[in-house]
Amino acid sequence: MVDLLGQYRRIKPEIDQAIQNVIDNTAFIKGPDVKAFEAELSQYLGVKHVIACGNGTDALQISLMALGLNPGDEVITPCFTFISTVEVSVLLGLTPVIADVEPGTFNIDIASLEKAITPRTKVIIPVHLFGQCANMDEVLRIANEHGITVIEDVAQALSASYTDWSGRKYKAGTMGRIGSTSFFPSKNLGCFGDGGAIITNDPVLADKMSAITHHGMRIRYHYDMTGVNSRLDTIQAAVLRVKLRYLDAYSAARNAAAGAYDQALRGLPGITIPERSSFSTHVFHQYTIRLNGINREALRKYLEARSIPTMVYYPVPVHLQKAFQYLGYKTGDFPVSEKLCESVLSLPMHTELNEEQINHITRSIIEFVNS
Repeated sequence: MVDLLGQYRRIKPEIDQAIQNVIDNTAFIKGPDVKAFEAELSQYLGVKHVIACGNGTDALQISLMALGLNPGDEVITPCFTFISTVEVSVLLGLTPVIADVEPGTFNIDIASLEKAITPRTKVIIPVHLFGQCANMDEVLRIANEHGITVIEDVAQALSASYTDWSGRKYKAGTMGRIGSTSFFPSKNLGCFGDGGAIITNDPVLADKMSAITHHGMRIRYHYDMTGVNSRLDTIQAAVLRVKLRYLDAYSAARNAAAGAYDQALRGLPGITIPERSSFSTHVFHQYTIRLNGINREALRKYLEARSIPTMVYYPVPVHLQKAFQYLGYKTGDFPVSEKLCESVLSLPMHTELNEEQINHITRSIIEFVNS
């Protein structure tokens, strides 16, 4: 699904030197590369503050911790997504509230979001799924009308660009009060282990979230609040500093691969290629097709026999997961998400895909459909 080794080989001398510098300096925790990376990512995103942390799930949890929420306060999150947005809410004693998604973009459905609002709603977490932004004009309109905080989950769409109603452009993760991201190795900007970051223009929140990542300390051994231990290792920061310089080129490579997929698969019976939003660029963390009338498992086995990996993101919607059955949702509550879980299929998508590989993948799909 990804070719991390191929990507590393292209920039091996820079990566190796960056890692060696950290080893030589032996500043493995909160070393100078961490601060430098925070500053460089801030500049790239056009935002005032980036706070590095241990992983993307921590980034979400720390964001919620900083808001001073009360037990039972509600957090709205989409149904078709990775589990972190619900997981962190539950861990903090908050109440997750689920909204359905759009069938084409896979992002949060605005009508479903509006229906989910109650007097206890304190936070909306739109997840920019698979590489493009949710409809942030509408998300922010609803949030502003109700006095709700928006935390963007940008783990799959870092570097995507959003154009708002006025024509102003923003980087994904910079429109809400807080943005959170992950640097898991397979992400568009990935490190060589776990890593994450929190994004904000609010200096007060930035200061508080920075302290939370380090046990609640601003001054060593003086604890102003309950915090966690969530720090980006210096070696990971050094790797990310190198890869950040290539992020736009990585996005261009992914878009080229997506364009080749589109050209080969568009109009193929039973296959729907990914929809692009008019207001967001797409950075293709995943290239996810929808199947109609095609046996997904049979197709997967056919491709596997030809050494082509595939993945299902995601096989079970959030509201039907065993861990969260206590929330009281049932089959049929979120029909779009349920349908997507039955019909989506993600194809290999990474920076190293070449024409021969894409031709092999698409020819195999066409052969299966036409057989």
